[in-house]
Amino acid sequence: MMTAELLRNIPKVELHCHLEGTLRASTFIDLARRHGVALTYRRGQAHDVLPAVEAPADPESVYRFADFQEFLMTFAAVSRALAEPADYGRLAAEYVEDALAHNVEHAEVFISPSVWQFFHPDMNVRACVQAMRDAFDAAKPRLDVLLIADVTRNFGVESAMRTVRMAAELQDLGVIGIGLGGDEARYPAEMFEDVYAFARKQGLHTVAHAGEAAGAQSVRAAVDVLGAERIGHGIRALEDAGVVELLAKRRIPLEVCPTSNMLTGVAQPSEPHPLVHLDAAGCIVTIDTDDPALFCTTITDEYAYVSEIAGLEAVLRFASNAVEASFAAPERKAALHRRLELYRHHVGP
Repeated sequence: MMTAELLRNIPKVELHCHLEGTLRASTFIDLARRHGVALTYRRGQAHDVLPAVEAPADPESVYRFADFQEFLMTFAAVSRALAEPADYGRLAAEYVEDALAHNVEHAEVFISPSVWQFFHPDMNVRACVQAMRDAFDAAKPRLDVLLIADVTRNFGVESAMRTVRMAAELQDLGVIGIGLGGDEARYPAEMFEDVYAFARKQGLHTVAHAGEAAGAQSVRAAVDVLGAERIGHGIRALEDAGVVELLAKRRIPLEVCPTSNMLTGVAQPSEPHPLVHLDAAGCIVTIDTDDPALFCTTITDEYAYVSEIAGLEAVLRFASNAVEASFAAPERKAALHRRLELYRHHVGP
């Protein structure tokens, strides 16, 4: 049986993690108090200056939510509290500290500049990304962090195109691609076909959330219509055997986030996670955290859960899948694979 320490020591690649969702609860409280905004958010409060957070605020309970919609509102409150470049520099520095503590060596994390500007219309996005890049570069060579700009479905196609143009202009700061987040059910992938085609022309990689809040058809559209190179979550592909076959045949990696899926109700905690069935069907599975601070998890916790339900060999296979599914340069992938092989040799069969 694997100990937590042995699992922590696995060299890891993280592919599905929203940087805003890594904000430590204590930091969230501090920033909210500093900027005079509440710890909760309700629609229609985007630009309200609310009373400063009243003390004491409990870091243990600030990220509690009852369902997926409450989770989204919590994410919005966090985004509102991140108001200036220094905040993003602190966010990135704390992410680096936490990632290194769990032996993450390469990460491709989502950022949501359209959400930042929704709450702070005058925000200098480049300055925020530069602050993050400074913190990330300070972690080299132990950790490489690349960025994916998330297109928010709810803001519509015009906003999505603006985000892509912004991402293209930030490639010098390590923005390598775009993702597609937000309300998957009400804003289907087909709306963003031209946006994704334009992104590819700009030299950006393309990934997309699908098969989380909507079913297998959403996954098919992300692959066939958007040309997504990876799928975030994807577990509801299991609702259609043809879509599972498509994923397996085309070798489209799935960024699976077990704790997130269970807490948002997409997967049932009483049953083995659907990743087991996706893996058995030949799909490429990777293990990720999504919003680790909000979900009170870590990448090591996710590996431990998967080790319990699928075994160490599956965990190491998924770790290797993540290396191969990353957008790292070939020589970097080769180095990461060697690190995994050294670990496997060290722990033995």
